[in-house]
Amino acid sequence: MDRENMHRKDTSSDLTESAILEALSHLQHPEVEGHNLVELGMIPKVKVEKRSITVTLTLPFRQVPIRDELAQNIRATLANLAPGFQVDMDVTEMTPEQRATFTALAQGRDPSSEARRSIRNVVAVMSGKGGVGKSSVAGLLACAIHRRGLRVGVLDADITGPSIPKLFGIQQMPTGGPDGIIPPTTETGIKLISINLLLPDENQPVVWRGPLIGRAIQQFWSDITWGDLDYLIIDLPPGTSDAALTVMQSLPVHGIVLVTSPQDLAGMIVRKAGNMAKSLGLRIIGLVENMSHIVCPTCGHRIEIFGPSRALETAHQSMIPMLGSLPLDPQLAVMCDQGKVEDYQSEDFERITDKILQFAGVDTQGAKP
Repeated sequence: MDRENMHRKDTSSDLTESAILEALSHLQHPEVEGHNLVELGMIPKVKVEKRSITVTLTLPFRQVPIRDELAQNIRATLANLAPGFQVDMDVTEMTPEQRATFTALAQGRDPSSEARRSIRNVVAVMSGKGGVGKSSVAGLLACAIHRRGLRVGVLDADITGPSIPKLFGIQQMPTGGPDGIIPPTTETGIKLISINLLLPDENQPVVWRGPLIGRAIQQFWSDITWGDLDYLIIDLPPGTSDAALTVMQSLPVHGIVLVTSPQDLAGMIVRKAGNMAKSLGLRIIGLVENMSHIVCPTCGHRIEIFGPSRALETAHQSMIPMLGSLPLDPQLAVMCDQGKVEDYQSEDFERITDKILQFAGVDTQGAKP
């Protein structure tokens, strides 16, 4: 046997998966100081078979700009470690939980804070434009899920236009605890946090730039003692700006509910929001059409005050499920103004809630067994 073949034999027999991970642990992330790819959870697994090495490269989002650079660096490292071996890359996308841990490390936060809570499902409620009742839908969704016996929290990420405390009639400021900030609890037991609860005057404006808003949203996730929740509902600000991007990139969002109104203008903008979510690899649960119509209290006639519905067309164009339509109900507006959204019930919304719960595989008659 010649020296070259002897070298190949020795290299093959000595090469272990732990040795490969050790070598790859010296690869620093080009955009995250102080952390290598293995620490960040981006190389969770390697496999050696004969003269072949398969590296699992897990990315926060499948289409990240440095994807090719990372793959090239991995191949170069393994070419030096194991010359003559074939290197295959299995590129996958992080789960919401893995992405949250990655983001915590990248931002210099303690990822162990993620382990101190158990939030099984994170659902963000999003709209392309304001004025379509997004916050009302978020509040109603939290209430409807809680009535099924599930543990629910609401994170008001609309920093400059917070309305969740008003809907629930909550003015109590959060209190400090040994593990972080303890969020107030509504009459029925829903936990919630909002910037309005931290202001001395609820009418005081929040005049912050994007980075400050993003940091506040991240702290609402990391510094709040949410405890064990079946669902955390996030009320996003309208549009596709920094705040929405912060939630989608740094929080473990499992699904997004889009809210629109009958006008095609609202539909066009909600399609932008949907495309943003898809581009980030997030799953869209479906579309809710709000203020679809009003029912005449005298004769019961259905009046489409904003014109014919375009929601189904929007759903088909965006290839997302249509969850249902909600009427414009004056009673809901009155109860929200009174802080009594928990007392409002709607058969239409119960059906929408069923579909949202089914998305996560929850028994629609109650909590998961």
